[in-house]
Amino acid sequence: MLKPEIRTARKEEAALLAKIEALCFPKAEAASEEEIRVRMETFLENFFVAEIDGTVVGFINGGTTDKPSLPDELYHNASLHKPEGAYQTVFGLDILPEYRHRKIAGSLLEYMVEISRQRGKKGVILTCKEHLIPFYESHGFHNFGVSQSEHGNAVWYDMRREFSK
Repeated sequence: MLKPEIRTARKEEAALLAKIEALCFPKAEAASEEEIRVRMETFLENFFVAEIDGTVVGFINGGTTDKPSLPDELYHNASLHKPEGAYQTVFGLDILPEYRHRKIAGSLLEYMVEISRQRGKKGVILTCKEHLIPFYESHGFHNFGVSQSEHGNAVWYDMRREFSK
């Protein structure tokens, strides 16, 4: 089992990350290359990639907010990102299909959690589909039920991992 190297993404990787995003999410849910570029310009410090042998095989990203839930507006309006916000969001956790089930997603998620803790955040929040609830629960997230999110016309669940004081 190869352990991925995790690092902050580089702005010039936006097109590559958009291609990975398009492979991981249905068109109605995937961020476009332009949306990824804007997000990277706004909160590059919250984009982390996993590399194996110099190849980017996945990434995680998200803005920060003061609210303990993830509203749809954050996906589409990068200006709502609050660098000093209390909660780190996860907009996407994307792993190339051929690299799934190798604990890469968990490594990226735990990296984001640890960075968020070091930055003094209250916790990490995200929405996920029902089949992914057990994965996130295995990483210390709690399910707060069906989200108000209508992103991509899908049913999402609010998940949150709070940090102890």
